[in-house]
Amino acid sequence: MGRAQFINLPLHGGHPPAYLVRRMIRLSHAMSKVIVDEYGPQEFLRRLSDPVWFQAFGCVLGFDWHSSGVTT
Repeated sequence: MGRAQFINLPLHGGHPPAYLVRRMIRLSHAMSKVIVDEYGPQEFLRRLSDPVWFQAFGCVLGFDWHSSGVTT
């Protein structure tokens, strides 16, 4: 049996600029589409439910590693 793993992801305030949000939306749509097309919707949902993968996905999109937009 593996060890439990914990990640400290504190919440921080603030908002990203509108231009960045638009870029994040376009990039997340493109990446999600590729994953669903290649591996199917079940695999995409499995990945989204993995907190480490979800955190990495948010970082790729431009969120700070400790952004409350990702941790919430």
